[in-house]
Amino acid sequence: MRLILCLVCSLTLPLSVTASECVVLLHGLWPVSQSMAELEQKLQRAGYQTAYINYPSRQDSIPELAARAVGEGVADCRDQSARSIHFVTHSLGSILLRYYVQHNDLPELGRTVMLGPPNQGSQLAQAVKSWPLVGWLLGPAGLALGTDTDSLVRQLPPVDFELGVIAGTLGINPLGLLFIDGPNDSVVSVASTRVEGMDDHVVLPVLHSIMMRDNEVIDHSIHFLKTGRFIPQ
Repeated sequence: MRLILCLVCSLTLPLSVTASECVVLLHGLWPVSQSMAELEQKLQRAGYQTAYINYPSRQDSIPELAARAVGEGVADCRDQSARSIHFVTHSLGSILLRYYVQHNDLPELGRTVMLGPPNQGSQLAQAVKSWPLVGWLLGPAGLALGTDTDSLVRQLPPVDFELGVIAGTLGINPLGLLFIDGPNDSVVSVASTRVEGMDDHVVLPVLHSIMMRDNEVIDHSIHFLKTGRFIPQ
């Protein structure tokens, strides 16, 4: 299957990417060290400039993190003279981008791929947020990812930019079996990844915490950035 995907990708992608295109990479909550490094390397080989942003995901609120992380990524791409700024975001990073775009003008905004985004909130975060020590583990931003109607994530408007969403179905977390309805990636349900205004959506057998390292996820991400659609399945 992966060989077929790579062959399709090579036949359908544009031959080159202009050097004026930059991709901001935003990790999620509790990132694994250099979790998006392989993705960054493959984006660079595909011709993109990149801005890999590390931010203290457990220290501040979503508004504060959005200003810091997304703002830094945009500034980095502008320093590289990028005319078009794309994003690949994982989990919480997706919500930071949505918040930033709602409150800031970004005329260079190109295409975005979100990996496992809790666009409708996380049922798991909602279920455990009152447990002892969970506030410390998740931080202010993680606690804001609940599914109740007054949570910040549920108050964000539909997206109005080119967006592809990749959801996972490798649900091996015992807590996920208890608290998450339907197929999920052990943290976020497939249904919760959807958001009004998105252009494409693909479901893959990947785990939330390491999906950004999966070759099929990376191939789909680069294909969407170049074409506005995921690899046909």
